[in-house]
Amino acid sequence: MTKKDTSIQSIIFAALAFLLLLCLAKMPYGFYQIVRFLAFAGFAYSAYLQYKAKSTDRMILFIVLALLFQPFLPLSLGRIIWNIVDVIVAGYLIYLLAQMHLKKKK
Repeated sequence: MTKKDTSIQSIIFAALAFLLLLCLAKMPYGFYQIVRFLAFAGFAYSAYLQYKAKSTDRMILFIVLALLFQPFLPLSLGRIIWNIVDVIVAGYLIYLLAQMHLKKKK
């Protein structure tokens, strides 16, 4: 993966982690729709970047996340389950950001 791709992906991860954690607060329904669309786009692009980097496992994970958050046929999981999903995914994105930061230091 190029340095530019890594920078773009770290911005996507940070923004999505922030938005997903913000979903824990009570927000208008339109906010959640925007987050779904942004998460779908961010995870789909991340899957493409992982495809370019030949990282099949992460590519599949990002495709699954893109499908989970896709706004066209939304899944009705209930607020509590969505909150759990949001925290887990945000935690994973923060973990990936930390890994990227540590790789950059080496």
